[in-house]
Amino acid sequence: MKQPRAWQRMLSGRRLDLLDPTPMDIEIEDIAHGLAFVARWNGQTFGDFPYSVAEHSLLVEEIFTQQNGGVPARWRLAALLHDAPEYVIGDMISPVKAAVGEGYSKLDDRLVAAIHIRFGLPAHIPATIKKKIKDADKISAWLEATQIAGFSVEEANKLFGKIEPNLAKSMKIRLRPPAQVRAEFTERHKALISML
Repeated sequence: MKQPRAWQRMLSGRRLDLLDPTPMDIEIEDIAHGLAFVARWNGQTFGDFPYSVAEHSLLVEEIFTQQNGGVPARWRLAALLHDAPEYVIGDMISPVKAAVGEGYSKLDDRLVAAIHIRFGLPAHIPATIKKKIKDADKISAWLEATQIAGFSVEEANKLFGKIEPNLAKSMKIRLRPPAQVRAEFTERHKALISML
């Protein structure tokens, strides 16, 4: 029986096998482009542009760096790339990921490992670093929820945990055209790679 096609053609010309991804078929330009056009919150945000996964990733890396002063560039790069698989599998809100189950997690894990290896990171980052990135991700989700997704502070506190009041006041969500976010994501990646 013939296997169904499981590869995605990228704008770079690469063909990424989603079930068996290899680092050789991963390009940062493809990741940046895809993430800049994937909307967080299923597009249910205020503003003239969708809030993209690329914009979210830039914010998570910024928060992670602020929260962990002096952290090596490699872990800042891991924070920037924390949602990179979504350039080909899209962004699903957490309740849907839970409903889809183990299949989604396995696919995501294989893509993360290939992406990490492609950019000089270990396939699996240390649990302590992963937790710190997740903490930054939750702060980002709280900011997004309260600033652009219509959640009350009380509701965001229940779902994502409370955040430091000064941080809540100082960080503003940006909504920008995808091409601008794509360029900033690519430049941030380049800057972090140069520090490795």
